[in-house]
Amino acid sequence: SGRFHDAGLVSLPGGGAEILDDRTRRKISRLKGSWRDWMDVMQTAHKVGMRTTGTMVIGFGETIEERALHLLRIRDAQDECLANGYNTPGFLAFISWTFQPDNTNLKAEKLGPQDYLKNVAISRIMLDNIKNFQSSWVTMGPEVGKLSLHYGCNDFGSTMIEENVVSAAGTTHKVNIGSTLQLIREAGKIPAQRNTRYEILRRFDDETVRVHKDFIMQN
Repeated sequence: SGRFHDAGLVSLPGGGAEILDDRTRRKISRLKGSWRDWMDVMQTAHKVGMRTTGTMVIGFGETIEERALHLLRIRDAQDECLANGYNTPGFLAFISWTFQPDNTNLKAEKLGPQDYLKNVAISRIMLDNIKNFQSSWVTMGPEVGKLSLHYGCNDFGSTMIEENVVSAAGTTHKVNIGSTLQLIREAGKIPAQRNTRYEILRRFDDETVRVHKDFIMQN
């Protein structure tokens, strides 16, 4: 990680966490790395000054206790990062979503919006040391994404130019920039454009403002 960081890599995605408990991980795939393997990568990245994201996927048949353990392990790792004063915010954001079982060999009951929103709210309370929570409209749909802004999320996410994971499981939702602004405003929030460091680049305070074609390229 240190060599990658020296070469210019400043962040790592947090995919692959699913549930940080080895019983559930072995259920997902017997060759899947342990929860400790995932955490070691994240904590090593933090030590050399890289930003990462924490993630969580529910709906594999895990217990409520295993979900709680997942959150506690991320919380403890973030506490350790902040206590040691590493040159990084550690987990810059937390993103959770539900497992999409269609077209997979793993038999599981598909969770609905209530399960997702409840998990977001509980995660926001437990992970009070992670500032940003991203909505998962990609799996749950734009309307649930809008609701999630009232359950702890402060980031609606991107327009997703290409997505090949949940779409392979039969789940496809799409939004453009205009509908993203509308959904955020319908939630009673003020839309803003950010960069990958969660620094605000532009606020859309005026509801009459429309997005120009060069919006994506402006910053």
